[in-house]
Amino acid sequence: MPNFAPTFAEWTETVVDIIMLRVYYRRQNRVHKVQALSQLESQEDIIWIDLQNPTPAEISDVEAHFEFKFQSRQQQLEIESSSRYFETDDEIIANSNFLKFDNSGEAFISHAVSFILQGDVLFTYRDADLGTFSDCVKKIKMSGRLFHSGKQIMTSLLETDVDNDADLLENLGRQVGKLSRELTFDKGPDEDVLLTISRLQELTMVIRQNVIDKQRVLSAILKSQEFVGEEYERLRVVIKDINSLIEHTKFNFERLEYMQNTFLGLINIEQNKIIKIFTVASVIFMPPTLIASIYGMNFKFTEEFDWRYGFWFAIGLMVLSSISTLFFFRRRGWL
Repeated sequence: MPNFAPTFAEWTETVVDIIMLRVYYRRQNRVHKVQALSQLESQEDIIWIDLQNPTPAEISDVEAHFEFKFQSRQQQLEIESSSRYFETDDEIIANSNFLKFDNSGEAFISHAVSFILQGDVLFTYRDADLGTFSDCVKKIKMSGRLFHSGKQIMTSLLETDVDNDADLLENLGRQVGKLSRELTFDKGPDEDVLLTISRLQELTMVIRQNVIDKQRVLSAILKSQEFVGEEYERLRVVIKDINSLIEHTKFNFERLEYMQNTFLGLINIEQNKIIKIFTVASVIFMPPTLIASIYGMNFKFTEEFDWRYGFWFAIGLMVLSSISTLFFFRRRGWL
């Protein structure tokens, strides 16, 4: 009897996991894992082979054992329907994008994941450590007896990823709500607010593109005769969840657009206040300027030229004209 790897309960899956190849198989109603096909006595119990940043040797080993070819990275990234989902008599190939935060935690990175289903064996090919896979492994760890085939694991992966997208969208909604409160009660508009709105719009767009990508793939899978019974019903529920997420992203877009318009409106109000101040100041000083210009004319026979109180008369006239203009503006409600 060969020395198999430890049981599933003894495994640990971390973000820094450097294992490139993971082979999951069933034995005695439990799911186990090994790190190489050579460690298995028989391949009949394999249900899932997960390749994360695999080496060329690992790819060749899997392809040789199961007699198929993985798609190239360019083929995985194609957006045509024929590239997102393809089915033959022997296998189902599906490509979808999974989201992950970048190192800054301020933006999403989309990673292409390729699914290949041969009978009851699922192959996944990805280039990054994704939380969806870690969450799915935890589910298998807690309820391994419920996972009997690659179809169930593929269904669980898609369910988990849509749930993660929902969590991302919910977190985004909280950020939008917080920003809305700050914008409402803030004393004045700040350009950082506009940058934050733009960033949240971009994140919402990325999530929307991702869930629409899932919608396309799942719609194609539901047409397959391979997914029936429980898996079919679970995927139908996932499609409904995706439709809800699309509506939620639409609501987020509308809310952010409203906030952006509000922000621009506040900026216009601030600008109008500044222009109003300059306008009032200009108009108030126009009559004194006119009076000063008249009495500054160098005509010899100006009546007040030799008057002892002429200077103070001109000053008083200028002050009176400014006060009169100010009083007129206040009576009209312009100040």
